[in-house]
Amino acid sequence: MKVLIFYASYGGGHLNAAKSIENCIKNNYNDIDVELIDCMKYVNKTIEKVTTAAYREMAKKVPWAWGRIYSDAQKGPLAHISTRSNKILAIKLLKLLREKNPDLIISTHPFGSQMCSYLKRKNKISAKIATIMTDFAPHDQWLVGHEFTDYFFVAHDKMKQYLISKDVSENKIYATGIPISDKFKVNYNRFEIIKEYNLDENKFTILFFGGGEFGLGKTRTVQIFENFVKETLKHNLQIIAISGKNPKMKTAFEEIVDNNQARDNVKIIGFSTEVPKLMSISNLVVTKPGGLTTSESLASNLPMVIINPIPGQEEENAEFLESKGIAVWIRKSDDSKKVIENLLNNKDKLNQMKENTKLLAKPNSTDDICRILLNNN
Repeated sequence: MKVLIFYASYGGGHLNAAKSIENCIKNNYNDIDVELIDCMKYVNKTIEKVTTAAYREMAKKVPWAWGRIYSDAQKGPLAHISTRSNKILAIKLLKLLREKNPDLIISTHPFGSQMCSYLKRKNKISAKIATIMTDFAPHDQWLVGHEFTDYFFVAHDKMKQYLISKDVSENKIYATGIPISDKFKVNYNRFEIIKEYNLDENKFTILFFGGGEFGLGKTRTVQIFENFVKETLKHNLQIIAISGKNPKMKTAFEEIVDNNQARDNVKIIGFSTEVPKLMSISNLVVTKPGGLTTSESLASNLPMVIINPIPGQEEENAEFLESKGIAVWIRKSDDSKKVIENLLNNKDKLNQMKENTKLLAKPNSTDDICRILLNNN
């Protein structure tokens, strides 16, 4: 059996979700040939390069513009342009599909699903098509050509109901959760990790994500980080701060720690591949609400403090998580110092938020998706 997994490089979540599926298939299923492909890069490298760079720059410098594009892509002229351009690009993709001749196509980005469903509608391909939606709020671009898509995998039941309201057949929709690494199912040795990172096993541990390589909302992030650092001096707290591939953020974090004489309470890390281990020993995560990070936090039963969501899908994720009592969203208009103080002083609320994560956590999402797809084909 031949399986193709399509993704696109607009943010890391689509690729990481695709990789999780690929790893699950390779590790658990025999006689299945699986291949991971950036569908946008394949159909047009120039368009892919320009559009991914534009996404990054907009997300970093003018996030409101991305929010507008995200909103407009649901309806109106932009939606039609997107659909039309995907038809043109689909012709190029057809060459690949004829060469690879897959039995199953899995897509973690709407562009891949749209192009394949168009080709199926035109009887150019016969492969089964599976769409994995990688956010906690639906967007209609995922549903273009849904009549010719065989499977939809969504984050939770509310999304399933939304798809049904858009006339997607209920028997195609599975509320499995977003695919995450199997590393989030490992039972880690808490004591060993605490020792490895020179942490205090008796302190409440906050995992703080600084925004990664693009430094999204740097000034606000640094301000919120300093508010958390000051709380470590008042409470029995420690912080693991991940600055990602962003040396300026790391330097800013280090200056705050030194200025507040908080070296004993804060551990600063650059890029890390050990997020599952770090989440396993944490009590609270501070992060942007990307679909994948959110899924990982939920699987680790971590309450969330949300900062700097990109307008569009991340703001919708933030609203959803806050409505479920899992997250506190520090908005631009909020006094972040006051919000943080109130939360850290309210142990009952933190405990309830942790309990609420269990309602949405899907630690077996990747296994469940692969089982549904590969047992039905």
